[in-house]
Amino acid sequence: MRVLDVNSSYLGVRTITLMENAGAAVAKRVLEISNPNARVAVICGRGNNGGDGFVAARHLSKARQVDLYLVEPASEIASDAARFNFDMVRPHMRAIELLDPKQYGVIVDAMLGVGLQGRPRDPYARHIKTLNESRRPVVSVDVPSGWPSDLHVKPTMTVTFHATKVGMTPQNSGKIVVQDIGIPADAETYCGPGDFVLLPRRKRSAHKGDSGKVLVIGGGPYTGAPAFTGMAAMRSGVDLTFVATPESSALPVSIYSPNIIVKPLKGELLTEEHVQWLLDFSKGMDVVAIGPGLGAAKETIQAVQSLVKKTTIPLVIDADAIGACGLSPSILRSKTGVITPHAGEFKKLSGKSVPEEDLDKRMDLVKEAASRLKMTILLKGPTDVISDGAYVKLNRVHHEAMTVGGTGDVLTGVVAGMIAQRATPFAAARIGAFAVGVAGNLAFEEKNYGLLATDLIEKLPFVLRRYLSSA
Repeated sequence: MRVLDVNSSYLGVRTITLMENAGAAVAKRVLEISNPNARVAVICGRGNNGGDGFVAARHLSKARQVDLYLVEPASEIASDAARFNFDMVRPHMRAIELLDPKQYGVIVDAMLGVGLQGRPRDPYARHIKTLNESRRPVVSVDVPSGWPSDLHVKPTMTVTFHATKVGMTPQNSGKIVVQDIGIPADAETYCGPGDFVLLPRRKRSAHKGDSGKVLVIGGGPYTGAPAFTGMAAMRSGVDLTFVATPESSALPVSIYSPNIIVKPLKGELLTEEHVQWLLDFSKGMDVVAIGPGLGAAKETIQAVQSLVKKTTIPLVIDADAIGACGLSPSILRSKTGVITPHAGEFKKLSGKSVPEEDLDKRMDLVKEAASRLKMTILLKGPTDVISDGAYVKLNRVHHEAMTVGGTGDVLTGVVAGMIAQRATPFAAARIGAFAVGVAGNLAFEEKNYGLLATDLIEKLPFVLRRYLSSA
């Protein structure tokens, strides 16, 4: 829901509008099930779930006697939208800190929403227990507070927004009422800044390496590709990037940037003789990006297949490594990560051609392949199609000037960087596709059709600065 909230704002539907619609919907349901003479308590937390409760209290106060309860002091209200709605409702009722359920015909639970991690603690735990012991009708806002932990409100009804949340049942949520609150369909269909919500926040106490270590295996025939991937990973926010590349390309990659740690591999191509060393070295990594610039020599294909089969590290598979996996799909069994093909590479991977104009067919093909291979697939195209085999997301943010060579290598680096920073593969692919697309648009403003892959890399920090704060 937080993803949809941010994406809705990006599409022009503000959080304050969604909050108003949500609170009004809750109030309507409470009026339908309560006696006109009944007193209503609305108990609110500090987040946007509490903000929905403030709106509900304001609407309810027009037809019922309402008391507003704050779990935490008003000074702790966390969002601008929630604070605005608290200021709106405050003149109409008293704010009370101690709830006595016996006074009320209905209690509205707006304490904790979908962002909860772990078991709720006091003062929320205390209020949840009080509501469950009250035997009064309780209407929960979006989800029962504390759910899905074992300590959660057991409501009579839950008014949930946009769609039923995965795992909600009448046993844990009472009667479930799904309410449309105006979230645009595109906020769910397409990638957007809300996907950055899925990137775990780094700790203030983090040390070097805690925010991700990436190993790029590439190069030999081509020297630029692994350098692009390595620097894109660095610009995505990771701490360390290593590029393992044949000696023939090690010097050009080293010259590209001293921020990349280059590990030369003997010879001009990746071969089977390098596999064991790479497997041992990768054990200290968070993700391995394999493929950029490797070429399609027979011995390189065999080495890629051996590496993929034997590694236990999350993978981002690109370029000629995709074809290598397509020749022997069984090597992907029990692996996790992202494969980033264009249409031609997708055919090598799956054996199926991608129709250019039929987006629905593209979505079906990608979802089926991702489900069969048990990997997230990011099919690059005019509209990127991303699937983990269960869900499908689209990305339409990019520029036609991004056909320049190297942009796919940049995407590989960003996706790898997001996985290294603890995003799931599906989330990393979504964030990566959107972030690189925005970077391309920013680069085009300056470089026009002369933009280069390196221009995208340099714009990535501006994308992170713009959207990580809103998430």
